[in-house]
Amino acid sequence: VQLQASGGGLEQTGGSLTLSCAASGRTFSGYVMGWFRQAPGKEREFVARINWRVGTTYYADSVEGRFTISRDNAKNTVYLQMNSLKPEDTAVYYCAAGRYGSSYNYWGQGTLVTVSS
Repeated sequence: VQLQASGGGLEQTGGSLTLSCAASGRTFSGYVMGWFRQAPGKEREFVARINWRVGTTYYADSVEGRFTISRDNAKNTVYLQMNSLKPEDTAVYYCAAGRYGSSYNYWGQGTLVTVSS
């Protein structure tokens, strides 16, 4: 299984970015796909997740209403649309996959998001 994250970059406060996570190596029905982030000097934290099969979503309070997670079954890709970016959103963002009800056991490489004030 491979998860390839992309789409990070430098954005100004209030701007938008869309991250992509291309998944390969198996079918992901029955899996949950998640986005996590790790800011400098901080622990990795949960951002959002989506149930691949039914599309239900869940967000961290810090991003609720600003970020949207979605998936494209045909492309086997999960997206994280990030709007109204804040400097505190600056972090390396990681995508992850795990069977529903289990821990995340597949991780992609990170993509850096930097939000300037």
